[in-house]
Amino acid sequence: MATLLRVPEVATGSTEAVLTEWLVPENVAFEAGAAIAVLETDKAAVEVEAEIGAMVLRRLVDGGSTVEVGAPIAVLGAAGEDVSSLLAELRGAEASAGAGEPATNSSGGPAEPSPARIFASPLARKLLKEAGIPLDAVAGTGPNGRIVRKDVEAAIAQVDKPATTIPEPGAKAVVADAAFEEIPHSRVRTVIASRLTASKQAIPHFYVRRTARIDDLLTLRKQLNAVSPAKISVNDLVIRAVAVAHGTVPDANVIWTDDAMRRYRTVDIGVAIASARGLVTPVLRNVASLSLSAISAQVKGFARQADEGRLPQKDLEGGTITVSNLGMYGVDEFAAIINPPQAAILAVGAGKPAPAVVNGQLTVATQLTLVFSVDHRAIDGALAAQWMAALVTALEEPLRLVA
Repeated sequence: MATLLRVPEVATGSTEAVLTEWLVPENVAFEAGAAIAVLETDKAAVEVEAEIGAMVLRRLVDGGSTVEVGAPIAVLGAAGEDVSSLLAELRGAEASAGAGEPATNSSGGPAEPSPARIFASPLARKLLKEAGIPLDAVAGTGPNGRIVRKDVEAAIAQVDKPATTIPEPGAKAVVADAAFEEIPHSRVRTVIASRLTASKQAIPHFYVRRTARIDDLLTLRKQLNAVSPAKISVNDLVIRAVAVAHGTVPDANVIWTDDAMRRYRTVDIGVAIASARGLVTPVLRNVASLSLSAISAQVKGFARQADEGRLPQKDLEGGTITVSNLGMYGVDEFAAIINPPQAAILAVGAGKPAPAVVNGQLTVATQLTLVFSVDHRAIDGALAAQWMAALVTALEEPLRLVA
C-alpha cells in the first residue's frame, strides 16, 4: 500500500530543513535502511533512511526546497501501484487545512464566493506578516504551489532592492553609499548567534584562569609521533587531559536541568571545529576509554565531515564540556561562551616561551594559558578550582595521559 514519506525531526526542536538532494530516482526499488534523501539542518546534513523496502513512486518536493518537519516529500510504494487517490487526499487535506468554518455574511447566510485559498507554511505566513507583504503578492514553489520560506526570502529581497529612478531634468544624480555591503546571514550563522545569545542571557558564567608548563607534554608528543601512524596534536592531548580531570573530579562532569543536577558516568567532550560551513561542536564519546590515536582520528574525521556538511545530528548532541582551541592562530588567551546545555567550556590559547620559576629557579618554559568558563548553577568556584588543578597536573605530568 502506498504511503507518504514525511520529513522527520532531524534535530531536537527543529521546525524545518532543506532537502538538498534525492539519493534514489523515481520508480527504482530500494531496500530497508537505504538512504533516500539528504536533509540539511542548521548544523549538518542528515540522510533519511527507508524504514521498509519500496520505491519512490512520486516526488512531491524538488531538491533545494525548504520543507517543514512532518510535511510529505514523496509517495512510496510498490511498482505500478496507483497513487492517484492518495494524491487526491493529500490535495484535499491541504485545501481544508486552516479553512475553518464556512464563511457567512452579516445576516447569517452564506458569504459571497471568495478568492481561491493561498497555501503557505506557518513560517512563511509569519515572515510575510512581519515584512508587510500580502500572501497574494508571492508565488509559491512548494508542493501544489505552497508558499515556503525560500519564496518569502526572494520576495523580501525583491522589496528591499533599491528602485531605479530616472532623475528629473537638471536634477543631481543620487550616488548609492558604497562604503559597505550587506551579506545575508547563513542558516548556520543565524543559529550560532541565537544559541550564544541565549547562553549568555540564561547561564551565569564565571571564569577560572590557569597556566600550565607543557615542555614535557611537547616532548611526549614528539616521541609519540615518531612511532604513531596517526599524528597527535596538542589539542588531542588537551582533550585527553580534560577526560583525566573529569575522572579526578567527577562532580564537574555534570549539567544543570530545571529539576535536578545530572551527573554522567562517561566523559563526553565536545570539540569546537571552525569548518567551511561554520562553527560546529561534535562530541567525542567516552574519551577516558580512547587512546590518543583514536582521539586524533575521530577529531580529524569530524573536521572532514563538518567541511562536507555530513555530520550526523547524533554527533552534535550531548557532552558536558567543550574544548575550544585558538592557539593555532597565535591567540594568547580568550574566554569562550558555554554551549548549552553543557556546563563548561575550556578555552585554550597558544603555548609560548615565558619566564617561569621551577624548583625555586628562574627559567624559561613553554606555557599554555587556559580559561575555564563555568555554569555557576552546576559548578561552584571551589569545584572549578579543583578541576583546573587536576587539568594542569595532567598536562604537566603527561604520562597520566597514556596510563
